[in-house]
Order: sequence, then C-alpha cells, then structure tokens
Amino acid sequence: MQSAPSLQPVKPLLEVAVFTTDLGRELGELPTSEALRAGLSLEAATPLPRPDDRVRAAVRDLLRKAGFKPTGRSKPASEYLLKAAGDGSLGSINAAVDACNVASLHSGLPISVVDTDRAVPPYSLGVPAMGTSYVFNASGQVIDIGGLVSLFDAEGPCAGPVKDSQRTKTHPGTRRTLSVVWGTTQLPGLAAATAAWYRELLHGLGATTEAVAFS
Repeated sequence: MQSAPSLQPVKPLLEVAVFTTDLGRELGELPTSEALRAGLSLEAATPLPRPDDRVRAAVRDLLRKAGFKPTGRSKPASEYLLKAAGDGSLGSINAAVDACNVASLHSGLPISVVDTDRAVPPYSLGVPAMGTSYVFNASGQVIDIGGLVSLFDAEGPCAGPVKDSQRTKTHPGTRRTLSVVWGTTQLPGLAAATAAWYRELLHGLGATTEAVAFS
C-alpha cells in the first residue's frame, strides 16, 4: 500500500469538495436525462456564475503550485470541456460522466470521478513526485502527473484535475463513485457551490450522494 506524498506545497491554495454517489443500479442501466444532455451546451441555464479568465487563471495557479505545467495536452480538464462545447464536439458519455462534465463546464473547475469498487481505500490527497505517471485511457496513453495535486488510493494516484487514471474510471457496471471538485482558495466557495449543483444533477437521476471530509 502507498501513502500519498505531502500535500503541503498546494495546501494554501487548495479548496476541494468531495462526495460519494450511489447510483442505485449499474451505470449501463442508467439513461442520461434530457436535462443533462442540455447542460452540455454553453447556453444552458445554471445556478453558477459563468466562468471567466479569472477562474481559468486561478485553476492554473493551483496546478502550477507544486511544479506541474498546465499547458499543451496537460491543460485542466475544464478547459478541454470548454473547447469541446464551443466547437460542438462535447457529447454524452454516460450519466455519471455527463453530470460531472456539466458541473465542470459551467463552473470552470476540473472534477474527477472514480469508481469506488475499482479503487482501494483509504483515499487521500497529495502531490506525486516528478516523473510519476499513469495510463489515462483505454488505448494505453500515459500522462506525467509529477507535481500535480492528485487523488490517491492505497495503490497510488488515481485521479486529478487534468485526466483521471484508467484504472479507476467508470464503466457500464459502475454502481458507486467518488467525486472531487478541484477548487482553489482564490475562488472561495466555488467548489462547494459546484458540488452542491453537481449533487442535484445526480439526485435528478435517482442517485444518492454523501459529502466526504478531506483534510
């Protein structure tokens, strides 16, 4: 079992909101609602302020704090969603990921979601050593996450604000997930507001959620 490296480099800036979700059935049996599909558009009405350059800069500051470079293919996940929504290529994946993407798109904050039956507790937050990497998709592509604040389980880093590990990603048999809204103290309260709306989206699918405290 591995313990997460120190969170200290990013702790002054980090403001996360974490919760678990019980979908009530297998994800493959849970249809995406019309409300979620509509939420994948930039024009959708939301309870959150529209993200702007201040949000983008604050998120990048958080990712840079311990030495990670959020550029090129290593941009925050929320920036990818904004680009995809802008060019019309952001589509539905599954109900759990769609809810995550809608909340991330309209808040400007990256969000991770992992299958808790694939992960190995306990969970913690930390900053991986330089050179640390993991596979992030089914084709075996690898991302270097050295210096990037990340979610760890007992086997190592499994998710973060750029790309989540393939090891713990959702799949049609997923029933339970853990979500991390990666917020920053430069945007006080935004992570909590985003998580609250994100949970409402999941409740609309018949899921139940529970907040998790992370120190």
